[in-house]
Amino acid sequence: MTTPSPRLTVIGTGYLGATHAICMAILGFDVLGVDVDPVKIERLRSGEVPFFEPGLPELLAKALDSGRLRFTTSSEEAAEFGDVHFICVGTPQQKDSHAADLTYVDSAVESLARHLRGRALVVGKSTVPVGTAARLTELVQRVAPAGTDVELAWNPEFLREGYAVEDTLRPDRLVFGTDSEWAEQQLRAAFAPVIAQGTPVVVTDLPTAELVKVAANSFLATKISYINAMAEVCEATGADVTGLATALAYDDRIGGRFLKPGLGFGGGCLPKDIRAFSHRAEELGVGQAVAFLREVDGINQRRRARTVDLVRELTGGELTGVRVTALGAAFKPNSDDIRDAPALDVARTLHRSGAQVTVVDPAATENARRAFPELDYATDAMTAAAGADVVLLLTEWTQFREIDPHAMGEVVGRRRIVDGRHALDPAQWRAAGWEYRALGRP
Repeated sequence: MTTPSPRLTVIGTGYLGATHAICMAILGFDVLGVDVDPVKIERLRSGEVPFFEPGLPELLAKALDSGRLRFTTSSEEAAEFGDVHFICVGTPQQKDSHAADLTYVDSAVESLARHLRGRALVVGKSTVPVGTAARLTELVQRVAPAGTDVELAWNPEFLREGYAVEDTLRPDRLVFGTDSEWAEQQLRAAFAPVIAQGTPVVVTDLPTAELVKVAANSFLATKISYINAMAEVCEATGADVTGLATALAYDDRIGGRFLKPGLGFGGGCLPKDIRAFSHRAEELGVGQAVAFLREVDGINQRRRARTVDLVRELTGGELTGVRVTALGAAFKPNSDDIRDAPALDVARTLHRSGAQVTVVDPAATENARRAFPELDYATDAMTAAAGADVVLLLTEWTQFREIDPHAMGEVVGRRRIVDGRHALDPAQWRAAGWEYRALGRP
């Protein structure tokens, strides 16, 4: 028997939640987005996406016009409306620990559960330490008036910032962690249009579903840090890490994805997820199994310090008064996310060392200005580079990759560039009279 199309709520309308709510409405579901922040809710109601994500504003307008998407601050309204409730709130790193802060998850689940009076499925999408789902199941069934008629499942998200719409509408897989056939059928109904496209579905238990996201992010972080560790070796030997990466990528067992040397990873997922995973493994008594993740994190942090060293080498060892142009603030292109952004970490370190740093970014400037008001900001690359002693490419936006080295050479004070992302053609820049440096290159 076919399960009727469920009505969906999405609890939390940050990056994950807003994207999920909008895309599910586009797929034809009736969706209610829920958040405790009335300002965020009003912005979404008025058709404004409160963060930068290509393609999402257009889909929000379409979803609102269709009448299938609404927003509220009321958990009671959500409980009355929905059949399947997606929990999409943040799990940041705790201030004084590597552990994940589950305050927002616990609060969202408990607030919803208080009003659940009939059979319903609560689905976690937030990235959490393994064992959280079991604890939340007990919480939900103890608090909800419907008791054990409320079940909990886990459906980890795999969104890439800048590609979130594609990853939601056409994911490479769906993972359903469930405790019952009914929960699985509810999830299949909630993703029916996606499954109909041929998307693989992995049905598993709750602990495995919780582990999938952190295991995936840990693997990706390890691969990134591996090639950056090789960059350190290349710098000591005179080898070229880009040639090394190219040769490795031809091996089918290794592959070229995420084998790109440079400044390393940042953002709101990989850094805090590998730290929380390590912390949880220690709690479970298996910390030794993932001890390597501490070195993965350490390699990643060293890349930032080494980029500052390259600038210092170019300026003869002194940074005081050196005019630096930082091309990029976001942790990656096509995003305005500055959480743990390597670009801003480098810019701030240079500023604290006495350099005069001007930052430019197509989307993240305002976020960066709020977080780091001590830095200078410009609206475009050429203005930012005027009179610069050193230019740094720190986020590989297309418009930065396509800069004409001759044109920029006309406005800078000295033609010296550090390519923190291996995104530029060294021969082209050197031919234009630039001194070119990059991590892991002779």
